[in-house]
Amino acid sequence: MFLRIVADSFGRRPRHKLLTGAALALGMGVATAALSVSLDVGDRLAKEFRSLGANLLVTPQADSLPLEIGGVDYRPVNAGAYLPEADLPKLKTIFWHNNIIGFSPVLEVPIEAWSPASKSSLTSAVVGNSSLIGTWAQHKVTIPDGTTYVTGVRETNPWWDVKGQWFGEDSLQCVVGVNLSKRIGAKIGDDLNVSSGGHTKWVTLKVVGVLSSGGSEDDAVVVPISVAQQIAGKPGEYRKLYVSALTKPEDAFAKRDPKSMSADEFERWSCSPYVSSIAHSIKQVLPGADVRVIRRVAEGEGAILTRVRMLLWLVTGAALLAAALAVGASSAASVIERRTEIGLMKALGAASGTVGFLLAAEQLLLAFVGGGIGYALGIVLARLVGEKIFGAAPEPSLMVFFVIIALAAGVTILGSALPLRRASRYEPALILRGE
Repeated sequence: MFLRIVADSFGRRPRHKLLTGAALALGMGVATAALSVSLDVGDRLAKEFRSLGANLLVTPQADSLPLEIGGVDYRPVNAGAYLPEADLPKLKTIFWHNNIIGFSPVLEVPIEAWSPASKSSLTSAVVGNSSLIGTWAQHKVTIPDGTTYVTGVRETNPWWDVKGQWFGEDSLQCVVGVNLSKRIGAKIGDDLNVSSGGHTKWVTLKVVGVLSSGGSEDDAVVVPISVAQQIAGKPGEYRKLYVSALTKPEDAFAKRDPKSMSADEFERWSCSPYVSSIAHSIKQVLPGADVRVIRRVAEGEGAILTRVRMLLWLVTGAALLAAALAVGASSAASVIERRTEIGLMKALGAASGTVGFLLAAEQLLLAFVGGGIGYALGIVLARLVGEKIFGAAPEPSLMVFFVIIALAAGVTILGSALPLRRASRYEPALILRGE
């Protein structure tokens, strides 16, 4: 009987039902779009942020005090410590191996360089502010499980713009910085002779590209790391490692010292893709390495992502508030129109709680219908927003559907609370007398 009364009442007064359902559908549609994009925005933005470059720097723990001018390391080749290149495949064996999207070792060597095609020459690496940078362009790394992984500066330094092409691995090819290219007259296709200050033997390289980075690399020669190791006399070693990893913004918990955490807290910290926890995992597999977070990159990513998510939550809150106000206004008007019906039910013996429960059941049924329609509209809106802003639409989520239905029910009950409370207090005798 109760369900029949609710169903019969739901079909009457279609104008109020339509207005309430439309308000709920619009509000839940905006909420669905905001929640879908918010759940997806972290991964999308994290991938976009990788265009900012590496967010982790690995150096030897026993390294000497660096001597850098303009981003160029001028320590003698034999000064400081080095790390073995053979350990790098271990980076893809850590817990967060899927979050590491690129890494590239670097070995810098102060050089003298000159181009046979030009009469000008660079006679002093210090005066000329030049160096030889050995690294990977696109290097195939064989992981311990037998698979291969391609990485290099094209992943960790995506803003490097090369006119021409990158050098081949284990070749005597090079990419010359745009400033150095102008100073010594080295063009694509020319030969370039380079020599370390401590070695008299010159190595002839073929220029295959001109690099523009906006940094100290514009005054350097970039070569395969095997060439730099040969010139420096450091086979199989590197001095720096840049790592680009997908992370989540660090909160107050992430910034705590792991040594002060309890076992449960440390496990939660280790199982969260914070940049600091990924750095800790890297340190475990690279003996003798010091892993530092490049804070300028990591904190900038976190600030932007936090603000974007805050904006989406504010939009969601505004949409829910507007829906609650619309539902409340419609519910109040419906209660006023049904005063006689409510008074008659009470006169026939219905308790105040029964009347309130009946009206609430009608509103909840409307909430489920409006919430379902709103979810469908929100998925369409989320696809449009995702494709326009992030270039990819978020996937529909069953979890978001249940959350939206719950929000629709909560908004409806919240908006109808005062009208339903008023209806439960109606005196049947006064209403039936027309007062």
